[in-house]
Amino acid sequence: MAIAQKISDGVSRRALLTGGLAGGFLIAFHLPVGAAPVNEPVQPPDDTAGKFAPNALIRIDPAGTTTLVMPQVEMGQGVYTSISMILAEELDADFAQVVLEHAPPSDKLYGNPMFGIQATGNSNSIRAWWPHLRTAGATARAMLVQAAAKQWQVDPASCTTANSEVTHKESGRTLSYGALALAASSEVPPKDVPLKDPKDFVLIGKPLKRLDTPDKTNGKAVYGIDAMLPNMKFATLKTCPVFGGKVAKVDDAAARKIPGVQKVVVSDDFVAVVGDHMWAAKKGLDALVIDWDEGPNAGLTSSDIWQDLRAASAKDGAVAKSVGDIDKGLATGDLLEAAYELPFLAHATMEPINATVHVTADACEIWTGTQVMTRVQSEAAKAAGLPVDKVIVNNHLLGGGFGRKLEADMVVKAVLIGKQVDGPVKVVWTREEDIQHDVYRPVYRDTIAATLSDGKIVGWKYRVSGSSIMARWFPAGFQKGVDIDGVDSAIDIPYDIPNLHVEFVRAEPKAVPTGFWRGVGPNNNVFAIECFMDELAKKAGKDPVDFRRGMLAKTPRFLAALNLAAEKSGWGEKLPARVGRGVSVQPSFASFIATVVEAEIDEQGEVKLRRVTCAVDTGIAVNPDTVMAQLEGGLIFGLTAALYGEVTIDKGRVQQSNFNDYRMLRIDQAPRIEVHVIKSGEAPGGIGETGVTAGPPALRNAIYAATGVALRRLPIDRTLLAVGRKS
Repeated sequence: MAIAQKISDGVSRRALLTGGLAGGFLIAFHLPVGAAPVNEPVQPPDDTAGKFAPNALIRIDPAGTTTLVMPQVEMGQGVYTSISMILAEELDADFAQVVLEHAPPSDKLYGNPMFGIQATGNSNSIRAWWPHLRTAGATARAMLVQAAAKQWQVDPASCTTANSEVTHKESGRTLSYGALALAASSEVPPKDVPLKDPKDFVLIGKPLKRLDTPDKTNGKAVYGIDAMLPNMKFATLKTCPVFGGKVAKVDDAAARKIPGVQKVVVSDDFVAVVGDHMWAAKKGLDALVIDWDEGPNAGLTSSDIWQDLRAASAKDGAVAKSVGDIDKGLATGDLLEAAYELPFLAHATMEPINATVHVTADACEIWTGTQVMTRVQSEAAKAAGLPVDKVIVNNHLLGGGFGRKLEADMVVKAVLIGKQVDGPVKVVWTREEDIQHDVYRPVYRDTIAATLSDGKIVGWKYRVSGSSIMARWFPAGFQKGVDIDGVDSAIDIPYDIPNLHVEFVRAEPKAVPTGFWRGVGPNNNVFAIECFMDELAKKAGKDPVDFRRGMLAKTPRFLAALNLAAEKSGWGEKLPARVGRGVSVQPSFASFIATVVEAEIDEQGEVKLRRVTCAVDTGIAVNPDTVMAQLEGGLIFGLTAALYGEVTIDKGRVQQSNFNDYRMLRIDQAPRIEVHVIKSGEAPGGIGETGVTAGPPALRNAIYAATGVALRRLPIDRTLLAVGRKS
């Protein structure tokens, strides 16, 4: 099966869609009147005329084509395949014959059930849509059965469905969904339609191959950066290197002499060069002489930011959760206190930030890859000075999102440039511009005080201090001083602790923009909590796994995951000198996960990842292969951050610029990873970000076991791990 996107010059798109690719699996696109692009996938109009369209997610035409509309975006996490499996499962559609479409912008029809807006993030594509997708498919199936039963004058209960057909076994009659499409359109959707018993699933639970893999392998897949329009220009830009700075003066004489340079666009805080091709635009940008008004942040440093955050963390925060009597709890037993800190991080998606726009006096059309289609549409409308209904957003596959594409800033800048260009223009950020002008994972400082009695925690006071992303991005998620994402995995800590108190201190870093980063709130909370658990275990004189087991009796799914991870990792088996195993347990994204990392630390403090073992109960695993892949990728993502990830500020500027100083884990450094999926009948949990949050604390605890050094900051400081040094 292939996802058809790249259309050759010699064959019309419409011919391919209506005939040439019949019977294949494809993402359907339409060709706007008057255009003849090479790579221009766009949202088709929601044309339901003559089709069975029982809801916003399913369309069946008389020819039998079943179109499934994807409410979430595909950015490598496999969600198109999983959503299709759920819809097709309850619909009893022939999975080999369904067609996919990107959903158009619409909060009303495609708003994420958890947010109410059309957004893909927080590892909730499946867990948020699970009941809705199932009900949509089951309702459509019931209406098709009703239509067939009426034609045959039989009891609907005597009919069965499979492979896009309704069958009446007693008479041997069968009708295809296509033949029933028009009649089913007249049926009244039943209420409270029964859903399949999981034992009857034929698709869900199977490790089916990803639908997008073939075209991503052979180069046919079209990402945002691949969009090509007739007579399109290319642009790249340079923003003031200092946060909050402005453009003072531009000398573009040398740039205009470069062959292919068409225009220089000067905005409030950035300058762009438009050219016939990307190379001309980039060379032109390099030739500009720009004087910047660096503004009040020109002296800002990382030290300033950390000083402010540490001061804020010493103050009382807004109470997120309080159980028992925290004062009594902290007065009982042996007290241990610690503080943990995490740095700014950039997203560094493999696909550079980009957006293609065509802005005219009365319309704006956009080609990009975004996690927030309606927000992009509304922000682009503001930038273009147009009504929202005059803005068309065509969403592509995303070459990584990680939360960066939950923002619309790149599209806004492209629109501002596009307003000064006659015709379409593709705006591409260089890697340096991307890393130095990101919306960064916030710096965090988490302070913990806990007491032990009889080998268990009796008092636990936890305070997280950092930026409130929710206050800006989704204000409903910031109430009474508490950011619900900021305390995620802290207020639902899995351990049985009788006296527990959690606070949130909102501390916004001066000038530095912050946003969601893969793993979101649990990033800092799981790290701090699980690192502290190992320190408490040592103080209690207990093995780290046994220490956790003693407080998980009331959460059997966690206990089962921990026991399985310990067993499969060989926990307790003898290891060589300076080799350790570390464990972490987390409740993040409604999945139950335990992870063991085995690592070796050489005499210079360098860390070698030897092995990672992960056990996960994520409820019903729609596609177990996707679950494993997401955990494997997430673990690498998180371990990379633990080993290398840090964005630092000096003179108001980000100091990192590319992968030479913002490093990624390399293939020869990748450990053996084992993922064990626990069979479960519970509703699905989230999985896309869980590996990211699982890896860093387990690695830190492995280092603690191997060296006795209790690291409390990331990234890992190798100078503290070298032989002869003490923490």
